[in-house]
Amino acid sequence: MPKVLILSDSHGLKKELEIIKDRHQVDYMIHCGDSELGLDDKEMSGFYSVKGNCDVDTRYPEEQTLTVDGLGFLIVHGHLHSIKSNLLQVAYRAEELGAQIICFGHTHVAFREQHGKQLFINPGSIRLPRGRKEKTYVILEWDVKENIHVHFYTTDGDRLKEMNYTASL
Repeated sequence: MPKVLILSDSHGLKKELEIIKDRHQVDYMIHCGDSELGLDDKEMSGFYSVKGNCDVDTRYPEEQTLTVDGLGFLIVHGHLHSIKSNLLQVAYRAEELGAQIICFGHTHVAFREQHGKQLFINPGSIRLPRGRKEKTYVILEWDVKENIHVHFYTTDGDRLKEMNYTASL
């Protein structure tokens, strides 16, 4: 069962990134931007990461794609896709690239929503959450492509059961 760690908007945090990375045994790690760390910083090692509007390291790509067991991921920060207004731009981009899972940040709002064959995930922020007090990130796992489980966690490692979601793509 593949497991993917998804987080965003850590805004300079280092120790917390290392704690979260050490806490979970995952196959892939995604950072949706605004780490405010350099691409070569040890805390960013192992992450598929993108450039957020607060990142100064220009070596980060604006978007990344990843395929895990036939499931396509699009990773963006969201500021270039008007994510605060709607999901349409990023949905079209994901469709162009054949991605079913769209990971983004920027709003700092923990969010998961399914539209047709696309699953949108904003893990929230591990530094400055909005809309709820908990600082959050996501573990995504699936046994078959049709059953994808989204689990939100706090930075303390507690699962937010009310945010759990199972998608069927």
